[in-house]
Amino acid sequence: MANTAEVQCPRSVSDEDRARAQMYQLLAVLLSSPPSSELLRGLASLQGDETPMGAASKNLAALAERTTPANAEREFNNLFVGVGRGELLPYASYYLTGFLNEKPLADLRGDLMVRGIKASDDVKEPEDHAGTLCEIMAGIITSEFVCDSDLPSQKAFFEAHLAKWAMLFFTDLEKAQASVFYGPVGSLGRAFMTIEAEAFAIQ
Repeated sequence: MANTAEVQCPRSVSDEDRARAQMYQLLAVLLSSPPSSELLRGLASLQGDETPMGAASKNLAALAERTTPANAEREFNNLFVGVGRGELLPYASYYLTGFLNEKPLADLRGDLMVRGIKASDDVKEPEDHAGTLCEIMAGIITSEFVCDSDLPSQKAFFEAHLAKWAMLFFTDLEKAQASVFYGPVGSLGRAFMTIEAEAFAIQ
């Protein structure tokens, strides 16, 4: 969803940061389009533990195993597309102001310009979509973009564009009337946002 024509030489990425980026990327994919049969098979093999993220992973694996691509697409459309609009509007502007295309989007676009990050030409969604923001976070962590990718840069982007609303969005996704497969996606996102916020708070 986001790209840049100029890519810097990547810094060394730790295993922990690579795992964080992979989680952001997984959330980005699941929030941007219905899961493919290949992704559902991959999700069915997820392992879990007794932590909130582990429990969500186990629930997601169990549901992925018995969810067909057609059912997942129907659920995705009910949640995010609908006739006119879906049950949820996964945009920072909507969650923070109650309207689409408001100041949070303008602030994000200014930040992306400073960081040298450009939206892909084929992306029609406003950049403050939850999936796009997760994809951008993954790219920052892995030095995909020309901007600084160290922890202060990651923290600044997270606090400016995700911290104030993403946890509420994932909670809404977890509890949405149309959520079945996407229920544990919401749980996973909420648990991950909590971990990220706590980790950044001690930086």
